[in-house]
Amino acid sequence: MARYAAVDLGTNTVRLLIAKTGGNGIEPLLVKRRITRLGGGFTREGGLAPEARQRTLSALAEFAGDLVELNVVQLRAVATSAVRDAVNGPAFCDEVLHRTGIALEVIGGEEEGLLTLRGVLAGLGQAAGDDLLVFDVGGGSTEYTLVNRQMPRFTRSLPLGVVRLTEGKPGPAAMAEKVDRELAALAAELHREGLAVVPSRCLLAGTAGTATTLAAIDLGMTDYDYRRVNGHYLARDTVAAILQRLLPLTPEERLAVPGMEKGREDLIIAGTLVTLKTLDRFGFDGMKVSDFGLLEGVLFSILTRSTG
Repeated sequence: MARYAAVDLGTNTVRLLIAKTGGNGIEPLLVKRRITRLGGGFTREGGLAPEARQRTLSALAEFAGDLVELNVVQLRAVATSAVRDAVNGPAFCDEVLHRTGIALEVIGGEEEGLLTLRGVLAGLGQAAGDDLLVFDVGGGSTEYTLVNRQMPRFTRSLPLGVVRLTEGKPGPAAMAEKVDRELAALAAELHREGLAVVPSRCLLAGTAGTATTLAAIDLGMTDYDYRRVNGHYLARDTVAAILQRLLPLTPEERLAVPGMEKGREDLIIAGTLVTLKTLDRFGFDGMKVSDFGLLEGVLFSILTRSTG
């Protein structure tokens, strides 16, 4: 059976999925992620910082070894917000190709949202008749996609990444003001398009590191288990309580909270604010968490190309 791989290079995390195809779809062989914070130290003038580039190159070199060892026949590697916004993004892609043999494809925010949706639909198995609002809180941006009958009606990428909020704002109040402003503009755009998010007939689904970390904290996990996280329901009041629990703690103290992944301890406040304010802006009492997202969507896109 042929083996395929997907790489998702984000602003905070780089992830690898290697799978083989079979009669029942795909069978994961290897899943890895490394928090490299590629967007750490990002500036408009300089782009990606040298230390962040080196951390990420090291992780991608490790992944390249896995691709060879597991005899992968086809790879799609995508890069998102940090690389697409960096003045030295093209030079970084060239360096990655030279050093690791991995050809990075820089995708736009709309394609990122649609690929994420594909992964989320596969993971949650949402009923075809239901509306769905998917949001993916990343390191450099957050994507929102509104779906009806599994068909995307609207997708936007907002500059609400947790790395950029954490490094660019002096504290939670300033972060909250930025999130409020961006979400108000998003709601206004939806209204202009004649679209409405009605919680009584729409499911809110969150994917990526913030959502899965909040689920892991709610579950009190000491060892991450995607099977328990995927589909976990987070009430709005639970998210608010987690925020109040984490706010007084130092980043180092947050690492003692069961479910907190090392590397997210300073970013989790920004991500939780985006999550809570998304719930409140659109009037949801809670949300489902998807462990599936962009990485899985990228893999499925390879299979569609191969069989199409």
